[in-house]
Amino acid sequence: MDVQHLTLDPEHVQPPTRDLPSGKSLPHNLPDAKEIKVHPRGTDGEENASLYFVGTATTILEWAGIRIMTDPNFLHAGDHVHLGPGVSSVRQTNPAVDLHDLPRIDLVLLSHYHGDHFDQTVEASLRRDLPIITTPHAKTHLTSKNPQDSFSNVHALDFFEEMIVDIQSSISKRPQIRIRGMPGKHVPTKTLQKVNDIVQAIPPTNGWMVELGHEAESDFKVGYRIYISGDTLLVDELKEIPKRYAGQNIDLMLIHLGGTTVPSPSLLPMAVMVTMDAKQGLQLIQLINPDLTIPIHYDDYDVFASPLGDFKAELERAGLGDRVVYLDRSDQFRFRVSD
Repeated sequence: MDVQHLTLDPEHVQPPTRDLPSGKSLPHNLPDAKEIKVHPRGTDGEENASLYFVGTATTILEWAGIRIMTDPNFLHAGDHVHLGPGVSSVRQTNPAVDLHDLPRIDLVLLSHYHGDHFDQTVEASLRRDLPIITTPHAKTHLTSKNPQDSFSNVHALDFFEEMIVDIQSSISKRPQIRIRGMPGKHVPTKTLQKVNDIVQAIPPTNGWMVELGHEAESDFKVGYRIYISGDTLLVDELKEIPKRYAGQNIDLMLIHLGGTTVPSPSLLPMAVMVTMDAKQGLQLIQLINPDLTIPIHYDDYDVFASPLGDFKAELERAGLGDRVVYLDRSDQFRFRVSD
């Protein structure tokens, strides 16, 4: 299987948006974190990387001078997002930072082309040559607009395909990031999938394995491994992940929760769940067995039916409460990528 390559230069500073308001300067850094958290089992104080929680599934990973943003969603409380034919949702929260207050962003990791992960404001505003790694479906949509609005630096990864991101650096151990597409399934049954193929309400989705490390003797040495579940249900396809990573530690899992229902929780039992609820979230932890888990995508829209409190209760009953870090919007988690 061919491995794609992408090079990022931390010194190449451009705003993440193409419509930065006139007279507005580009911030050097993210806003100060409301609270800084580390591993619950303690720290040696040598953290060299961080994860900032913006809201929904939007996080910003900082390491080796670069910033990776996941699933950019910057709508505000009261804004509507389109989720499919005749289906919309209202945002309940505000993001930790506004889109035009972001500092330099070097790469976007987009799990799927859906309004609560890539909203209409983001789609209109992002710089067109900003690198984006996403699904083949999303790439088709992002690159098939008119010449002025098409994104020009989009890279597609299907399940278990990989890309190496080289980071330009003067240090001897050149930092690299290896990104692999992981399985994800947003639609629960084959029957509903056939219906969805016709109405195209719910797009195909990826999870990701993001490995931070260094080039070592023409190979890649992992220093920290992050699994991002993406908007998936607990499906059999996910069982392939622990098989492929047997004997390899997964340091952190970002898990998309919320028990999202379409069209709305108010229409239960007719509504269909399309992301993991608390019970499935616990089962995924037991399947993947990460060292630590951070839940995201849990309370930002009115289609979320499974609150974070349910997930906390499930983990406490299972005796796993010390293996989770909970972030509120604008909280930051700091960790160490080993040499």
